[in-house]
Amino acid sequence: MAPEEAPRVAPVRPGPSLEIMALLGIPEVRPGDDLAAILLEALGSTPGIPPLRDGDVLVVTQKVVSKAEGAIVDLEGIEPRQEAIEFAISADRDARQVEVVLREARRVVRMEHRVLITETPHGFVCANGGVDASNVGPGTGNIVTLLPVDPDASAGRIREAVRQHHGVDVPVVISDSFGRPWRWGIVDVAIGVSGLLPIENLRGSPDADGRIMKSTVRAVADELASAAELALGKTGGRPAALIRGAAYTRGEGTIREALMPASWDLFR
Repeated sequence: MAPEEAPRVAPVRPGPSLEIMALLGIPEVRPGDDLAAILLEALGSTPGIPPLRDGDVLVVTQKVVSKAEGAIVDLEGIEPRQEAIEFAISADRDARQVEVVLREARRVVRMEHRVLITETPHGFVCANGGVDASNVGPGTGNIVTLLPVDPDASAGRIREAVRQHHGVDVPVVISDSFGRPWRWGIVDVAIGVSGLLPIENLRGSPDADGRIMKSTVRAVADELASAAELALGKTGGRPAALIRGAAYTRGEGTIREALMPASWDLFR
């Protein structure tokens, strides 16, 4: 089920092409760093990045947001419960990391076939509750990152810093990699937004042939996150990208609009 139609505050129409430009030169982010200032520096120093203009979108990966906000855990101090130890042995995992996932979970959805799926306090259903040991920088092997406490607010702070510095109100999407039911592989999706509506409800609108669409709901923020990942990659050390030419609707949206209510979950 898709959410109710949101007010179309200001639709941004797509151009004839889509540009995705990774920001370069972003250093290793550490707890307490001013991430917005780091991103502003990268926007100004990356070769080929044009001046910001209305319609641009900035996509920032969860990992650097979590690092800057101190959403990290040192596994050295974690004592795993028996359930975590048993699962870790069967799945060839670090029992301490499994313990962190269980502590962060609102609900354990599945814990079998070497896969641990949980629901986070944000309402996201994903593998390992978003707890991640990759690309954590110094301390690799003993450090994991958690999801930001409030990704919408994280996006809002970056958006405001960009607006103050450049005088352009650029929507911001916080992205993370999620798996998908019934398909192999991960894709980046939005876990936080500011300045745009994450969902575009096209039900009741005519398609290109004039036929009224009855079920089409576009996951705009997820599409932006996934598009940005194609330029960012997983190992290139590029945690942010500017997108130009995308179609979306401006507005004060929240990622909660993209979450399916439990009452409509066919597999719960």
